[in-house]
Amino acid sequence: MGAYTTVNDPSAHFNTLLYTGDDNNDRALTNSANAGDFQPDWVWIKNRTGGTKSHQLVDSSRGVNAYIFTDDESGESTLTNRLDSFDSNGFTTDNHSSVNEASRTYVAWQWKANGGTTTTNDASSTGVGSIDSVYQANTTAGFSIVTWTGTGSAGTIAHGLGVAPKVIWVKNRDKNSQFAVYHKDIGATHYLDTTDNNQKADYDGYWNDTHPTTSVFSVGSDGDVHGASNQKVVAYCFTEIAGYSRFGSYLGNANNSGPYIYTGFKPRWLLIKIADGHDESWHIWDTDRDANGNPNREPLSPDTNATEIGGDSTPYDIDFCANGFKIREDHDITNGDGDRYIYMAFAKNPFVTSTGTPTTAR
Repeated sequence: MGAYTTVNDPSAHFNTLLYTGDDNNDRALTNSANAGDFQPDWVWIKNRTGGTKSHQLVDSSRGVNAYIFTDDESGESTLTNRLDSFDSNGFTTDNHSSVNEASRTYVAWQWKANGGTTTTNDASSTGVGSIDSVYQANTTAGFSIVTWTGTGSAGTIAHGLGVAPKVIWVKNRDKNSQFAVYHKDIGATHYLDTTDNNQKADYDGYWNDTHPTTSVFSVGSDGDVHGASNQKVVAYCFTEIAGYSRFGSYLGNANNSGPYIYTGFKPRWLLIKIADGHDESWHIWDTDRDANGNPNREPLSPDTNATEIGGDSTPYDIDFCANGFKIREDHDITNGDGDRYIYMAFAKNPFVTSTGTPTTAR
């Protein structure tokens, strides 16, 4: 029998950094000494306490000055006063209020792809896909960043993971557009959008009603995802790695003792969105921002620029356990009666390491 997980140290591929702004330029921010040592390729920063600041998304494929936002449909912005560089174990900021305002608190979620080293796929030469793409992939952790220039037509695009993605986020960089999300548990006939709180929508213009394969994913007739001629598009692709990441769904029961969802690891980061039942915001919990033990009750909402929800907001209560998470409230946010919710989760620790060593609960 093979090892339970191939990722004993999740922090070598995903990390969370908390910091307080100081208004300084060229501020180097470094992950904690016990964190995995990696140069981040996708950095997602949110001002937690300072007014209405958008979620800032930047990656090493598009460049350190190229920003998109989960809560804003505007195209990519070139901004030179936010991040200066991706560093060997963190990143360097300037003093903009979205990333480093004095006395404001921030969270930076960071994923490793391939250190900024990309592969160009010429579709006509390789026979993989129908639209040329550039990707950098971390197959160990199941994450890739894919960029392409639109042809004006639907097609298929290489993702570099070697296995079919379970979740894909796609954003047209050159136009005002939705940030479209594919999730395996709502299927290729539907999509979600991070820039609003709507439940899933039935539409073939995004994924062409076609699930991803081990080599490509499909984009449909809508320019939001395939890109009109010469429009630039980016995708973030994820597949599951046992003991490190899990992307699934559950049904609510409208009970204060809500569903228990098995992940195979102690979650560090958890995103939940209702997919079927009614409209409700996206929410992200993590064990770094709320480090006081269960229940975890301080989410941020990717579809809004709002600050962090306060710790006394019990409708958001979730327990983070050694091998999953448990919903602790009967609110529609996470636990409406018979409603379906999708989730993305990344590990703090695998439940059992590759050597068979168990971890402990929170």
